[in-house]
Amino acid sequence: MILDRLTARLESVQEYEKEPVPAAKLKSWRSFLGMYAGEHTAGTEFVIGPLFVAHGASAGALVFGLLVGNLLAVLSWAFLCAPIAVKERITLYYKLEKICGKHLTVVYNLVNALMFCFLAGSMIAVSATAVGIPFNIPMAELTDWLPSSLSWVLIVLVVGIVTTLVATLGYEQVSRFANIASPWMILVFLAAAIAVLPELGVNSIKDFWPVAESKIWTGIPLEGQSKFTFWHVMFFAWFCNMAMHIGMADLSIFRYAKSWKAGFTSAGGMYVGHYFAWIASGILYAVFLQNSQNSLEFAPGPIAYYAAGITGAACVIVAGWTTANPTIYRAGLAVQAILPNSKTWKVTLIVGLVTTTAACFPALVMRLLDF
Repeated sequence: MILDRLTARLESVQEYEKEPVPAAKLKSWRSFLGMYAGEHTAGTEFVIGPLFVAHGASAGALVFGLLVGNLLAVLSWAFLCAPIAVKERITLYYKLEKICGKHLTVVYNLVNALMFCFLAGSMIAVSATAVGIPFNIPMAELTDWLPSSLSWVLIVLVVGIVTTLVATLGYEQVSRFANIASPWMILVFLAAAIAVLPELGVNSIKDFWPVAESKIWTGIPLEGQSKFTFWHVMFFAWFCNMAMHIGMADLSIFRYAKSWKAGFTSAGGMYVGHYFAWIASGILYAVFLQNSQNSLEFAPGPIAYYAAGITGAACVIVAGWTTANPTIYRAGLAVQAILPNSKTWKVTLIVGLVTTTAACFPALVMRLLDF
């Protein structure tokens, strides 16, 4: 009975893969603000923030590189992606098919889907690091590629299945989930970072910058990691979501917007997530390194749990979901464009299961910056 109701619900999902989104389905800027804030204040932040520390970015390079790079990203969404999206109101994949024909589009869609699966898989793995805390699951190190245990694989499979089910319900449910989750996640990020600052020697505002330069973003990379400068940070902040804005993948998202100005809501994700959250997670990682004598073990869940307890661990779980949900949704649309006679929810379900299987391998998380 439950399975029948779920199947009926999924069959009723209409994502307008081959037609413009009707006016009755358009959404206000608030819907996009919540989605971008939720998607980009998410699992990736627990991975990327620490990796800037590991790659030896200096405090100045990080703060100013992120400031400029994120501004360029917001402008790319607002002036390149969103205007085209509201004019055409179709997915990128259908637009490319009309321009390039089916054969070239198939190649592009496959590459795009693989890219989104890679990102979604890494976020499922991030959530799993928090779920594994009560079970004392061995965590991966920065150099690991293979799963550490059967328990790790089982936890990843459970997290991935839940994430995939949300994505199969369509954009409306993905957006609703992000709007509910994003406000409190932002507060947890900031609260956790502030809570551990005294362990680094920060007892007042005036202490922060000297400590940031000497103990957090020291300019000295960890053993085996390359050195990051201002330019690395700036271009990474701008291009880490290049596929979405300059690459136009978010035509699939902004086609639901009432106005192209909704593109500016990406600032909610860039400056809350890709600025403050990256800084906050870098602080958390610096404390972890201090307490572990520069261990190469890398697990966002235990790091957040140390700083904010159960709330921190829960934040990591939900943060992974809020990135993985829309990413699997995008990947499903890309594959559905190749298989137009298949229902989007069925394609998304298969994509999600493949992504979940790939997420069992820690290399997805460890090599996120390379991606």
